[in-house]
Amino acid sequence: MTTRLETGSPAPDFTLADQDGRDVSLSALRGGRVILFFYPEAMTPGCTTEACDFRDSLAPLQAAGYTVLGISRDEPEKLRRFRERDGLTYDLLSDPDHAVHEAYGAWGEKTNYGKTVVGVLRSTFVVGPDGTVEHALYNVKATGHVARVRALVGLGAA
Repeated sequence: MTTRLETGSPAPDFTLADQDGRDVSLSALRGGRVILFFYPEAMTPGCTTEACDFRDSLAPLQAAGYTVLGISRDEPEKLRRFRERDGLTYDLLSDPDHAVHEAYGAWGEKTNYGKTVVGVLRSTFVVGPDGTVEHALYNVKATGHVARVRALVGLGAA
């Protein structure tokens, strides 16, 4: 059973490679707010919907002081292609061994087409300037999810 983070929990620090192979550390973003969204696989329909919704909401999120980061098990090369294909304007991070997924409780059992499988639990976390979790959303739906995040952070729906 995967441990889930709750509001007020310290956000586990990490350093992961982005789509260009550069290291990105959560600790380096301390002092600002960060939205981390974990998604199953780049260039799949649901993940594309979610990623494009974040892209389309990026300007107001950045204006409010948020950094958006997408995290998946995909290798940096695939993340770069995904970013270019869909005009994504924020960094995508590679967690191939799913260690960061596990630290955030975004890895575990789920039902997929009636079968129980182990994999990515689509989840989003809002991390505050002090490095604590302000919102932890698990098993979210790709469609409409970003509007919910915007409402939670006080920006209203798109």
